[in-house]
This record gives sequence, structure tokens and C-alpha cells, in this order.
Amino acid sequence: MLNDMIKQEFVRDLILLLEDISLKILRLILVIIVIALSSYALITGISVAIIPYIIFSLGLMLLVNGIIALLEKRKAAAITLFFVTGINFYVLFNILLN
Repeated sequence: MLNDMIKQEFVRDLILLLEDISLKILRLILVIIVIALSSYALITGISVAIIPYIIFSLGLMLLVNGIIALLEKRKAAAITLFFVTGINFYVLFNILLN
């Protein structure tokens, strides 16, 4: 009985660790995408066509950061990141619909 509980706890902790690592890798990939798109727009001057992609990537990055903060029990930071993500997607949809 006790051995099964220890195994279940170990498996649960391992799953949480893998989720945390995969979210951090996803955050790193999104950071690289945002930096690459922003640099491309800055160098070429074609910012009007690329801005929606930059905003979308930035919104996804903020959303992943909010999920990571929520998993790390930083609720104030998570709520702020989710709020900023909402504003970011609102701006994105306004740009796309105009």
C-alpha cells in the first residue's frame, strides 16, 4: 500500500517535471521566434506585413510564461501575464480585422 503511494507520487512528480521542462523549451523556442521576426522586420523595414506574426508569437510566449508562473505557484505574476496576453490578442484581432 505504502509502496504504491510512493510510486504514484514519483510518477506524478516526474510528469510535472517533464511538463515544466517542455514548457521551458517551448518558451525558449517562442523567444527565438519573436527575436528573429523582430530582427528581420527591423533590418528589412517590412514591419507592416510582419507585425501580426510578431504579436501572435509574443502572445503565445506570454501565455506560456503565465502557465509556467501558475505551475510555480506565482499567482500574481500568472494573472498579470494572462491579462497582458488577453490585451495582446485583442490588439492582434483589431489589426487583423482592420
